[in-house]
Amino acid sequence: MATIAADGSGEYGQGILHRVGIRGAGLRSPIDEGNTTPTVSSRSLTRARRRQLKQIRTFMQSHDLDVTPLTLRIAYEACSGTNPGLVRGIDDRRARGLPITLEWLEAATGGDASDGGQAVSKLADRLEHGIDELSRATSTVRRVTSQYGDELERQVDDLAETQGTEEVIAGLADFAKAMLARSRQTEEELRASERETAVLRENLDRARRDAEVDYLTGLPNRRAFEKVLQESYEKALAEGQPLSVAFCDLDHFKAINDTHGHEAGDRILKVVAETLTSACRGDCFIARHGGEEFVMLCRGVTPVEAFARIEAAREELAQRRMINRRTDKPFGIVTFSGGIADVARYTDPREALAAADEALYQAKEGGRNQIRLAVDPGDSRQAS
Repeated sequence: MATIAADGSGEYGQGILHRVGIRGAGLRSPIDEGNTTPTVSSRSLTRARRRQLKQIRTFMQSHDLDVTPLTLRIAYEACSGTNPGLVRGIDDRRARGLPITLEWLEAATGGDASDGGQAVSKLADRLEHGIDELSRATSTVRRVTSQYGDELERQVDDLAETQGTEEVIAGLADFAKAMLARSRQTEEELRASERETAVLRENLDRARRDAEVDYLTGLPNRRAFEKVLQESYEKALAEGQPLSVAFCDLDHFKAINDTHGHEAGDRILKVVAETLTSACRGDCFIARHGGEEFVMLCRGVTPVEAFARIEAAREELAQRRMINRRTDKPFGIVTFSGGIADVARYTDPREALAAADEALYQAKEGGRNQIRLAVDPGDSRQAS
């Protein structure tokens, strides 16, 4: 008996489909769908991106890494080969049977998530573009595959009623059943791919958000602040609303770290963040600008009103008596200095930021533990 291959390439394969009218009945494979199917080059690109996304996911899962801006960037560099030194380091540790841990990756890359925010954002944009293309292609192919499978199923049912050579009909039935099984398997694989794509998109969205958050205090970071500063500046000018910006910097913070350790210093930073947030809630956007420095953008608030709020936070912090619980030693009086500027009086919001920074410097020079208002542009007087 002549055979019929599952792909229709056997002795009877090509001719029998037409003899029994399956082609005429409208049965087409997914690759015959014309304009609904990606071109060869686009399919190759989609497959390449899909492989890279799968490699990144596998890398992070195999090393038990959480999705963060830093780990996402490292996984991309390791899988794409854009960081040869990192790739060699990973291969060396694997060869020696050593684990690939977050601590080792941070040391190997000099990693700081806050420094890589811009890079992570660009990476997320590129990956999301690939995800969008993959999602569209997968959805199209799955839809066509599903239609193809439905048509195959109808044709298999019709074979039982077809009159003709028993040997030919039996062989064709086996061929059609094999194609139907393959079609259904492909459809399920594509469904799984769509689910994986949705999970990856969620992870990318979370990585974008994390790239604009300070990991220690939970406040927005410098990158997030600069974005909000420009947006708020344009809105304040358009609506004629006041807008104030303030810099606050802890006094003698190095001495706290030197005396009590960096872990204790981190706890102090969290307390300051909470104090500022509590005193300036509502219409104030507060961010950690870096180190022991915080920055605030008070929308719809004049510099004088902002001064009153920040002064209240300064007094509250200065009155607290905190103790290092590990050593039972007091931290002493913890204070900060600040500078405030009227953003609406400047042609560029970054100039207002510089003015607030200068007012902060004047507060430090004046003895610390105080808040200063920046002078208006063109005014030769010192900050007061």
